[in-house]
Amino acid sequence: DKGNKTFDVSIKTSDGSMIDQKISKGLNIIVKPGQTISKDTLLTIDPNVGGFGQTETEIVLQNPNRIIGYLIFCLVVILCQTFLVIKKKQFELVQI
Repeated sequence: DKGNKTFDVSIKTSDGSMIDQKISKGLNIIVKPGQTISKDTLLTIDPNVGGFGQTETEIVLQNPNRIIGYLIFCLVVILCQTFLVIKKKQFELVQI
């Protein structure tokens, strides 16, 4: 891949099927052609990239109820702070 920024590493599984793993250019690949590897074997020196068998491809989002609860909490805090400032301004006007 001359134009791409990834290497394609093909891995033959025990049942004979082929799996392609994309690895970014610039990373040092530590496996050799024909080498036998097992699941979760690192393919590069960087432990965060390129492990064989990494199947987590989706982003896990927070529970929507927790997000709604957090937004309600923030709204209540902002309203309380606003009312405290208004009350302080009223108290200052009474003392003058």
